[in-house]
Amino acid sequence: MLALRNPNEAYRRVDFDARIEGASPAQLVALCFEQAKSKAMTKALAAITALQLGVSGKRDVADSLRQFYGAARRTLLDCALNFDAGTIAAMSRDLRDIAGAMIGAKTDS
Repeated sequence: MLALRNPNEAYRRVDFDARIEGASPAQLVALCFEQAKSKAMTKALAAITALQLGVSGKRDVADSLRQFYGAARRTLLDCALNFDAGTIAAMSRDLRDIAGAMIGAKTDS
């Protein structure tokens, strides 16, 4: 079955399984948090990338959104190496503000 997969994925899976096998209960909890954060960061990065690629509209607004989404992508990538909950929370607030403004603009039209 492993032969059907990407070799890098097979090695990653073996490494992951080895970490589980030799882990203490505290290490297992830490591993679960690490995996949860990783999946959430991957989903967030995919969403930000999709938003960035989908920007259209008036030039000034579109340029500002592209710049913001680019900065958001860099922030997420930086946080993958050195997680900063405050930075993620600030970015999340900014995204909610932008979403609220866009929804408000559509209902006004």
